[in-house]
Amino acid sequence: MGEHRNRATAKRDVPVMVAIGLIASLAGIALGLAIDWFPEQASKQAEPIDTLWDVLIIVSVPIFVIVCCVVGYSVFRFREQPGEEQLDGPSIHGSTKLEVIWTAIPAIIIAALVVYAWGVLRDIEKAPAQANTEMKVVVHGVQFAWTFEYPGLGTGGKPIKSDQLYVPQGTSVKFLVKSEDVLHDFWVPAWRMKIDAVPGITTSYRVTPTKLGSYPVVCAELCGLGHAFMRQTAHVLTDIGFTNWVSRKNMAAKAPAAAAGGDAGAGGGGATAAIDAKKLFAEGNGTATACGACHTLAAAGTTGSTGPDLTKALATATKDDIREDIVDPQKEIAKGFAGGIMPPNYGDTLSAAEISALVDYIYDDAHAG
Repeated sequence: MGEHRNRATAKRDVPVMVAIGLIASLAGIALGLAIDWFPEQASKQAEPIDTLWDVLIIVSVPIFVIVCCVVGYSVFRFREQPGEEQLDGPSIHGSTKLEVIWTAIPAIIIAALVVYAWGVLRDIEKAPAQANTEMKVVVHGVQFAWTFEYPGLGTGGKPIKSDQLYVPQGTSVKFLVKSEDVLHDFWVPAWRMKIDAVPGITTSYRVTPTKLGSYPVVCAELCGLGHAFMRQTAHVLTDIGFTNWVSRKNMAAKAPAAAAGGDAGAGGGGATAAIDAKKLFAEGNGTATACGACHTLAAAGTTGSTGPDLTKALATATKDDIREDIVDPQKEIAKGFAGGIMPPNYGDTLSAAEISALVDYIYDDAHAG
């Protein structure tokens, strides 16, 4: 009689559980699809990736709800009653058919999702039909900055270097990602694609930007104390805008060389004088990260707080001290600030004339009072 009553109760409970599960599943799916999980779609690859995410929500929410309903029902219906503390539960053999079903169905679902995800991955990684229409950008990660190199776009076939990423709209771009020190991860959230930058090897992926604008470039792998500040900006330009940017970079590269050559017979002082030190400090040179991004300097009008306020911190520093701080930033760390944050490669990304111009500019501001 007791077993018969339990079966009758279970039969009455099943429709209730199904109804609860169905309502909860529909509500969970609706909520999951309504939430704006990601930033705007700004690449050809973003839409299929977002669709894959939606499919995973539609499939996984009902499974989660079913498991919760079964567990919750079991806890409620078969909970221990007063006086049953020392009793063993009934000996149950189980159902072979049920075990086969709950093993086969998840296996089929997982296999289907794997095939679908593989298809999405294959499509978003597909190279353009004409290889010569694809642009290559070499991405260099270093604690704690990204720099970008455009092979063959400079004068005489030389690469163009920049600390900001510029790409043309609608063009397939293959990023060749490298690390100069530790593990980083190159990621533009609006493009959805990301990949590790691994020391000693070159990783890569393709993106076709579809929307004009500026988007953050971040490091998605904990890489040290300055990880949170390892950010640059990706600028998506029209074809004409990108061509003009390339032209400006090539003209800017010629100007310092011309100035240095023209002043060589006059003692070399003109090369430093030709450099706009204020702009160099506040905006960088296209390869080196701008000092003003992290430091306050009254003369430059910058208010960065990641590093020391140079107007105050260098009030008693000599020019040699300032030069050493630029090319060997880890030798002496300012009190109250952590080491390993300032990029260590300014000796490579700044020319000797640029370093001298910065030294003079910072020294004059720090000693102005």
